Amino acid sequence: MKNVATVNVDRGPIPWTERIYLGPIVRGLGVTLRHFLRNVFGKRDVATIEWPEVKRQYSERLRGRHILTTKDDGSLRCVACYMCETACPANCITIVAEEDPEAPVEWEKRPLLYEIDLLRCVFCGFCVDACPKEAIIMSRQHEMAFSERSEAVVGIEELRQKGPIEDEDLGYRPYF
Repeated sequence: MKNVATVNVDRGPIPWTERIYLGPIVRGLGVTLRHFLRNVFGKRDVATIEWPEVKRQYSERLRGRHILTTKDDGSLRCVACYMCETACPANCITIVAEEDPEAPVEWEKRPLLYEIDLLRCVFCGFCVDACPKEAIIMSRQHEMAFSERSEAVVGIEELRQKGPIEDEDLGYRPYF
């Protein structure tokens, strides 16, 4: 084992402004004042967006609100396989299954209850990846406001596909 020599570095006396943390506070307030004056009088290079008049441009891969897709006859594509509920890292999807009496196969299921708690959802897209029937997809709609927590828990009727879906309205979808 080698002997390691320690070296003491003499940095000199600490100024009184540093001892009472006045120097860092004054420098931080100076940065804040500089940004404030640049935003008020500069008007170029401003980080603030005048929402809702001006909308920010987001990536084409943005994942927004969920959509439950339907078949040609209007019924849901979801067969209540619980794969999206299992894949969800936030445990925000709740599915209760029932047997489908109109199904050509007697053991096929459909969701009796399909709920997503949007306040718990992290919009990761794992549910879209896990779905074998492409029953759940994500739109690019990301502006959601709720006045009560109960409004954030959306069910089948709120998630159901409303009319045709254009490709530019869709968010992230896995293409294999």
